[in-house]
Amino acid sequence: MIQTIDAGHSIVRKEGNLVSDMKGEKVMFSISSGKYYNLGLIGGRIWELLAVPVGIGGLVDELTAEFEVDRETCERQVGEFLRHLMQESLIEVRRA
Repeated sequence: MIQTIDAGHSIVRKEGNLVSDMKGEKVMFSISSGKYYNLGLIGGRIWELLAVPVGIGGLVDELTAEFEVDRETCERQVGEFLRHLMQESLIEVRRA
């Protein structure tokens, strides 16, 4: 099982989650765990981008183009968010 996410991986969301848009923020219910998650605005955008396998670099490219954030901060925060999603078994991490 992959423990860390790096440039050699692609990430895609796992099936079995219900997502709703609530005033611009995404809220998700995991059918397998029975947990609710508030993804927020940017987390919701990341979730949308994970509809197809994408590398962390591709996510950061897209997010820095859409939001006012420097690349280093974005990479750090996206990495933390993805690690949380991975710990919750909400995403699949594959070798690219």
